[in-house]
Amino acid sequence: MKNLEFIAQQLYTAEIEKQTIPPIRTEFTNERNIEAAYEIQQLVTQKKIAKGAKLVGKKIGLTSFAVQEQLGVDEPDFGVLTKTMQIENHEKIDFKNLMQPKAEAEWAFVLKENIEADQITLNDVKNTIDYAVVAIEIVGSRIKNWDIKITDTIADNASASHFVLGSKKIDLSKIDMVNCEMKMFKSDSLISEGTGQACMGNPLKAVLWLAQTMQKFKQPLQAGEIILSGALGPMTEIGKGDKLRASIDDFDVVEFEAV
Repeated sequence: MKNLEFIAQQLYTAEIEKQTIPPIRTEFTNERNIEAAYEIQQLVTQKKIAKGAKLVGKKIGLTSFAVQEQLGVDEPDFGVLTKTMQIENHEKIDFKNLMQPKAEAEWAFVLKENIEADQITLNDVKNTIDYAVVAIEIVGSRIKNWDIKITDTIADNASASHFVLGSKKIDLSKIDMVNCEMKMFKSDSLISEGTGQACMGNPLKAVLWLAQTMQKFKQPLQAGEIILSGALGPMTEIGKGDKLRASIDDFDVVEFEAV
């Protein structure tokens, strides 16, 4: 087995050079090595910070129970967000900066307080969220042909790429988290739709899982962090020239163009 630092360097270089690599899970006797995968993710993150990256939050992946079953896991995963990953609403992104990109629409939450309780509850989560915004997450994989299992995606920062946040801050009290309806369009064609229930039954439950998990990692969620909570419907592939826009109920429109 190659050491974890070597695998982390492979992933880091793949992202810098925009060249995919084979699955990394084959380096382990047990391909489902979640502990090692998070260690690799952290090593890659440290390399980015050393080059000046600023951490701004977390993303939660695998929040669909169907996708969890497909990958043989019983919980989500997480990755980190950096400032350079954010695309401003209504702006363009150079397609050459993306790797095998796909898009999904979801709720993002911004925290007003740290989440550090010994026994974190759903109410704790609600009380520490400042506001919600509609978001589009661009996922991408440094693994060739999206040939991933759980170890690959976790090590590869939960297949994170970029994200777009809506312009309107929304109070949680105005949102029906379970029944809210998401629609995402490519040009004028509806290509994805779903409800809050698609994200672990309730997007706030995904944030609760993350808060509890980060507490176990002794890295509690901090005030000001952006949390991408997970897709409300199927993801769609992104091609050069595509314009994507998404909305949830009548709250806001989030859009970007890949050029």
